[in-house]
Amino acid sequence: MSRILDTIESPDQLKNLTHDQLKQLAQEMRERLVETVYGVTGGHFSSNLGTVEIAIALHTVFDSPRDKIIWDVGHQAYPHKMLTGRNKLMHTIRQYGGLAPFLMREESPHDQFGAGHASTSISAALGMAVARDMQGEDYHVVAVIGDGALTGGMALEALNNLGHLGTKMIVLLNDNEMSIYPNVGVVPRLLTRLRTSRTYHRAKGDVVSILQRMPAGDALVELGKRFKDSVKELVIPNMMWEELGLTYLGPIDGHNLADLQETLTLAKQLDRPVLIHAITIKGKGFEPAEAESKTHKWHSVTPKSPGKSDNKPSAPRYQDVFAQTLIRLAEEDERIVGITAAMPDGTSLDQFGKRFPDRMFDVGIAEQHAVTFAAGLAAAGMRPVAAIYSTFLQRAYDQVVHDVAMQNLPVVFAMDRAGIAGNDGRTHHGALDISYLRCVPNMTLMAPKDENELQHMLKTALSLEGPAAIRYPRGNGYGVPLSETFHVIPVGTWELLQEGEDLLILATGYSVYQALEAAKILSKQDGIFATVVNCRFIKPLDEELLQKLVAKHDYLITVEENVRMGGFGSAVLESLADHSMVPSRFVRLGMPDRYVEHGSQEILRKILGLDAEGIAQTARELLYKTTDLRDKTLKDVHQR
Repeated sequence: MSRILDTIESPDQLKNLTHDQLKQLAQEMRERLVETVYGVTGGHFSSNLGTVEIAIALHTVFDSPRDKIIWDVGHQAYPHKMLTGRNKLMHTIRQYGGLAPFLMREESPHDQFGAGHASTSISAALGMAVARDMQGEDYHVVAVIGDGALTGGMALEALNNLGHLGTKMIVLLNDNEMSIYPNVGVVPRLLTRLRTSRTYHRAKGDVVSILQRMPAGDALVELGKRFKDSVKELVIPNMMWEELGLTYLGPIDGHNLADLQETLTLAKQLDRPVLIHAITIKGKGFEPAEAESKTHKWHSVTPKSPGKSDNKPSAPRYQDVFAQTLIRLAEEDERIVGITAAMPDGTSLDQFGKRFPDRMFDVGIAEQHAVTFAAGLAAAGMRPVAAIYSTFLQRAYDQVVHDVAMQNLPVVFAMDRAGIAGNDGRTHHGALDISYLRCVPNMTLMAPKDENELQHMLKTALSLEGPAAIRYPRGNGYGVPLSETFHVIPVGTWELLQEGEDLLILATGYSVYQALEAAKILSKQDGIFATVVNCRFIKPLDEELLQKLVAKHDYLITVEENVRMGGFGSAVLESLADHSMVPSRFVRLGMPDRYVEHGSQEILRKILGLDAEGIAQTARELLYKTTDLRDKTLKDVHQR
């Protein structure tokens, strides 16, 4: 028997299905998620299992794309993709050339707003609702946001503004008590009280029953409303939603399709801001994930039949080396504390928290607060280490500049996922941090060539009296032996790895070993001998060694996993220009002036020419255009 899901090409078709057919559709969607995400592609899993009924209800009650449905983050929107013409491509999600891992306006007219960073949906939806009113339109606007995203200040700022404006709009709160990790803060505690208060639900029913039995009931409607409000205030203090100017509907069962549809239909009729509180279970319908819905285990999965790994499987992950090093350093220095913005597992700071529970702080999805909180700790004599993904630190740039660097406070930024992040795509590539940090006064910026050097860099960063940032890639290291003791690296010094007379390659971070491999390829296949330098300090540069080496070489290549504009290569060029030493031939390899889409790290590095073969090919082209080496064999990089 063919599946209902396989017949759905547009959400309009849902309106022709019966309630029983929609329930069957929900089951088929969960089966499809297990079949594709868990079975083939990997990616965000349990959060999507929890939003199946929400997606169906939204697309039966509203008319997308005329009505605007804005999903926060997008890792809960795979069911939305399945109902909007992309079901047959679900096996390609997060794969190079396939469906995007998050929502993307270019991918579908039903994707009203793309986001890979949390807490943006209410702001974007409010902008659309205000634009609607200014333009005299009458479509509906719905923001779907998870309870974890409400720990982000931006969401609370938007709610404050929404209540002030009183704009007609619906906020659907998908409350599963989790983000990636268990939520922290007072907002989740308030939601828990709403979710679990039997007294509140019984009080509402009692009020209705009393009013129905009283004479002149019609005249008591307004009084009854006020009375119910008073009961809510007596039973559950701090009912912030209605105080913020939103009509609160709920809590409702987020897996009861009829209740969702009825509540959404009611909300459509109200000419003011409405918040619908839907309770869901993360991992719903897949027993292993549902059984561990209060853990992070099934938030994102690797496929049961994974393809080729980008790194050596025996090598430790950079993030784990970082955490274990921080633990050892913290055992010797009681001032060291760890800070994460809702990513204890993603940064491996959960390991630090197990060892030092009183010295690890998860501040929720609040990167701005995390950085200024760290600044306050540093100002009071502590040594805070803020572990924040490179792409997420962008959200706290003013705090880095104004609160940390301007005051020259010793805060260490551990920037995981620097460079090419892989299948999570353009919202998660750490492509800008060199450019946005090297221009900040007082900042020291480092990038380790491998996981062992990361240990010494963390030791170095914690020895400084001002801010320092360490950028390191996602995934496994190179499998080099780890030192048993740590040492401080002299600030601003590079490491000369090998010398050659034909070419100078300056590489930083993950690219260093790729440059060394490229040098081997060139010497073996082309007779080209390269000098390779580990440029472990991006700021300050090792200007003494740079000038010494450039004086010996006419041909220079810089390599980095950062955009070329304003990046490491630009820093080298600026320094050489200041000393009138720019070589006759100079190529900067890095990420282009565009957003790089999703795909494995291996594929993307190959496409961008940032793997060993790509660096070798760039070297050939650089030399062959201007030297007498034309008689040497030139391998076609496009045939490898």
